[in-house]
Amino acid sequence: MKKISILFAALFLAVAVRAAEFSDISVSDVKALSESKAAVILDVNGSESYNEGHVPGALNFAAIQDNLSAKLPQDKGALIVAYCGSPRCGAYARAAKAAQKLGYTNIKHMSAGISGWKSAGMKTEPGN
Repeated sequence: MKKISILFAALFLAVAVRAAEFSDISVSDVKALSESKAAVILDVNGSESYNEGHVPGALNFAAIQDNLSAKLPQDKGALIVAYCGSPRCGAYARAAKAAQKLGYTNIKHMSAGISGWKSAGMKTEPGN
């Protein structure tokens, strides 16, 4: 029983550390960034969802992931925001880690996702 408890504690700690790898950013902060174009926003919900509606100005990660470096700014300190479907969705990490692997250091996660964006009454724009 003690081994199982230790295993669960280690698993919980690993999940907690992974979740905190990228700082959270609020819907209202992302709205301001979207309006000012002060960040690169990556939608990691897939092309179908992206085409139905995404945060204004967000890039479709599924469409650009093979050429991500060409779509991101040269400044490795530029703000990159990744989001997916909801707070329970972990797909955002694919884009966040891809940017991190390219050397970007200022990466945030809008954990509310597109569902939280819509729930907050924010407008979306359709994809191309």
